[in-house]
Amino acid sequence: MDELIAGFTNQIKRAVSIGESAKLKKNRVPVRSILLSGLGGSGIGGTILSNILRDDLGVPIVINKTYHIPAFVDENTLVIVSSYSGNTEETISAMMQAYQKNAHIVCITSGGLVKEYADIHKIDYIQIDGGMPPRACLGFSFVQLLYILYGLDLIQDGFKQSLSKTIERLDTEETEIRGVARAIAEKLHGTLPVIYADAAFEGVAIRFRQQINENAKMLCWHHVVPEMNHNELVGWAKKQEDISVIFLRNNNDYERNQERMEFTKNIVGKYAAEVVELYSKGDTDIERSLYMIHVCDWVSYFLAELNEVDAIEINVINSLKNKLAENPL
Repeated sequence: MDELIAGFTNQIKRAVSIGESAKLKKNRVPVRSILLSGLGGSGIGGTILSNILRDDLGVPIVINKTYHIPAFVDENTLVIVSSYSGNTEETISAMMQAYQKNAHIVCITSGGLVKEYADIHKIDYIQIDGGMPPRACLGFSFVQLLYILYGLDLIQDGFKQSLSKTIERLDTEETEIRGVARAIAEKLHGTLPVIYADAAFEGVAIRFRQQINENAKMLCWHHVVPEMNHNELVGWAKKQEDISVIFLRNNNDYERNQERMEFTKNIVGKYAAEVVELYSKGDTDIERSLYMIHVCDWVSYFLAELNEVDAIEINVINSLKNKLAENPL
């Protein structure tokens, strides 16, 4: 896993190359809605993208993480199917339903049943490199999402410069990033981490939670400001020696939410075992998100080291998949 995390920028470079070569059919009719369907490491890129493009897209994005698709899906819906393995049964189910509703479908996959179904039904897909854990391939899936929207004339090409600047920053600051991540991991170690972020940055917080779950084999939770100020904040009413809090922050977070975070930090600081702040770097939301993701991936890896667990191993998930395979859809 450490080699996969260290190779993040090389993965982005490779993903850009794949995206530049992608050939997609143009829309038959105007796109009036977008559905991004995918789970786990394959699907989190869609959640992050929906945060990043909230002020740029003129059509709504809905994230789908189950077997069924919403009723609004029709021929004016762009459905992006993301399954790294190509065998995620929930995503395949959603894909088949979208096809029956005549939606415009584009897939991101390394192969599997998704590719087979796409080939049979002449559905566009972008094939990415296989053979890795899906959670270690965010660079592949996230970058292809951008290229799909660009290829269908839904966004401009500014994201390309953001990706280039991200690669340059991460490569230049890699040693510093690992040092920051290790220090954070040491503070979170032995506690149940709680992740707080601005609501506009929730996808990155979810990604961090997932990485802690899978890599470090730890439970944790996340919440967002301002919503947590209307409920969870009241729960901080006594000492929680086994809980630590990490705030994921951006200098451009909405000013009222920054005020809320400062207040929240003072409250939880009275009760939590540790309170940590991590600020992103970059000039755009893409740069800030990918910087934060890379730091947090390293945090999850160093937590795995401290917990003396194998960051790659996910036997319990594989057991569930094998059980479901006994009675396939």
